[in-house]
Amino acid sequence: MSATTVTVPATPAREAADDHIGLRGHLRHTGALMRRNLLWIRQDPESMFDAVLMPIVFTLLFVYVFGGSIGMSLGGGRDEYVQYLVPGMLAMMALSMSMSVGTGFNQDIQKGVMDRFRSLPIGRGSVLFAKIAVEQLRVLLSTVILLVVSLLVGFHVESALGLLAAVGLSMLFGSSLMWVFLAIGVTAKSAQSVQGLGFLVMMPLQFGSSLFAPTSSMPGWLQAFADWNPLSALADASRGLMVGGPVARDLWVTLGWTALLTAVMAPYAVRKFTTRG
Repeated sequence: MSATTVTVPATPAREAADDHIGLRGHLRHTGALMRRNLLWIRQDPESMFDAVLMPIVFTLLFVYVFGGSIGMSLGGGRDEYVQYLVPGMLAMMALSMSMSVGTGFNQDIQKGVMDRFRSLPIGRGSVLFAKIAVEQLRVLLSTVILLVVSLLVGFHVESALGLLAAVGLSMLFGSSLMWVFLAIGVTAKSAQSVQGLGFLVMMPLQFGSSLFAPTSSMPGWLQAFADWNPLSALADASRGLMVGGPVARDLWVTLGWTALLTAVMAPYAVRKFTTRG
């Protein structure tokens, strides 16, 4: 006999019960769910392959395939490109790692795991916050690996405090992107749909930006898009913090996008998760 997944519909009573859970209860539930997610990673170590291998593969690929030619356009060589690339890689990791949140969440929905959570007397937002918190730990691991590889290929940090600030800014902006992909994961009908929509978001943002190359050689219309792309702002702010240069404008643009995305997508994602039938 094949097992069937029973969908537990949201009811006003359950939503009202969620409203009566206090801050301490939400924190306790979030901690318990974080432990559950970490134990799942322990049982499935292959789920960490992207966090471990992505910063190694992409850093070496861009440095040794494109580093010489793009570095010459920057007025130097491969060493000059390393200084330009690494802060952009921080921004790329914030985007790439965020997509896996929505994919994993949707897979849990399809397996019935989230229906079980929604039937329990726990804060609905705690389920999503726990997912983001554990994913941030994966992002932090990936960032550490990226920085180690970058130092090995010749990256020089001008300011240790600037480095910490850039990492913090990248993780903060990454959390807002996670809310976007969580919203997609809650509403999409399959993990494949989440991946498809995710790539439609990722590709223009990644390559229509200053992550991998300066925007000055782009066509005017694309340069205008790239200059206001939040990933460009994050990458340029990180460059200013890590290797020196202007920071203020890009910092405020990044923080503005972070606040906007979080304010819009976090309530939407929690609401869709609570009312999902």
